[in-house]
Amino acid sequence: MAEDPPAEDRARSAGAAPGVSPDGELPEGLREAFEHLGRLRFDQFMELALYAPATGFFAVHGGAGRRTGDFMTSPEVGPTFGAVLARHLDELWRRLDRPSPFTVIEGGAGRGALAIAVAAAAPECAPALHWVLVERSAALRDRQGEHLELTGLVGLPEPGGLGAGSPEEGGGPWFTSLAAMPEPSGASITGAVVANELLDNIPTRLLARTATTWQEVMVALGDDGRLREELSEVPPVVAEAFDEVAPAAVQDARAPWQPGAAKWVVDAIDLVERGEVLVFDYADTTASMAARPQDQWLRTYRSHQRGSSPLESAGRQDITVEVALDQLPEPDEVCSQAAWLAANGLDELVARAARRWEERAGVGDLAAMRARSVSTEAAALTDESGLGAFKVLRWAVGPAST
Repeated sequence: MAEDPPAEDRARSAGAAPGVSPDGELPEGLREAFEHLGRLRFDQFMELALYAPATGFFAVHGGAGRRTGDFMTSPEVGPTFGAVLARHLDELWRRLDRPSPFTVIEGGAGRGALAIAVAAAAPECAPALHWVLVERSAALRDRQGEHLELTGLVGLPEPGGLGAGSPEEGGGPWFTSLAAMPEPSGASITGAVVANELLDNIPTRLLARTATTWQEVMVALGDDGRLREELSEVPPVVAEAFDEVAPAAVQDARAPWQPGAAKWVVDAIDLVERGEVLVFDYADTTASMAARPQDQWLRTYRSHQRGSSPLESAGRQDITVEVALDQLPEPDEVCSQAAWLAANGLDELVARAARRWEERAGVGDLAAMRARSVSTEAAALTDESGLGAFKVLRWAVGPAST
């Protein structure tokens, strides 16, 4: 359980935005949904708790960050993660014969920390780079322009597309902010679709194993004003599928059902004509999660601490679920984040920074301090008990992408 927030945080939450309620009370949007529908599937509840425009966690105040955020992601640790990704993108750009524009679509871009770090690394592909930040939270999109010069979509034959060609050849990098992913039917890119800790926030359905079958977990509003769970039947084909992927599941076992995450990957692959889809997230198999307690893979976070039950403090805490690998299209590559960083030059970056620190330690300027921080960031990013254990999933698309 999370500790109670400080008094100033409670006061701020009470007046943060219209419809936001203090802990123990449902935000207006959620209450109206329950009054209208009676009960919600877990993914419907999660959608409103995280993304409702005036009351959802990410819409109001939630997000990643060292000082003011609720959780820490790899780009927020520091610029080293983005520097390694920049090296990887350079290698992909060369393998694709140096296309211009070279488009990178980042799903769940937040305030733009990853794009900022990649740009700061000055990759070779920068003159051709068109980075598209996709973030559904208006509050986080508003922050992207603080450190990035945002432009319109580059080289577009028609609105909504991401076509080839550039109005200013070699004039990149360009940065564009969108509220939603482009439709696969209206765009195809040469480059990459990247997502860091996005799939775990895509609303998930939730199943529970009874004595005889799988049923779906629903969320209902009780007479006492508190949320409670109810079980509902699922189509036999769904129950049979989960019996196949988690045959050892015992009574009362739980498992996520993630059609939303699977659709995101399918659509991302369809966006790419040549290149790759690259996902960083914590992940496991359906069978493994069914054998673990639910609160080990369905978690909440708030002010850098584990939160309470997902049904408590709706809109006031992050809800995140591990990604079921076997429910996604099969990746071409799967490895740990620690292994991926090592394969893409992290050790070289650390060694180079160590030499710079030795040269400038006596000066003690910003360059020296930045060099000194690289080894600390690298340790955090490769910690096998934390970020280093995240999975990196890669889907290669089209010629010259492998």
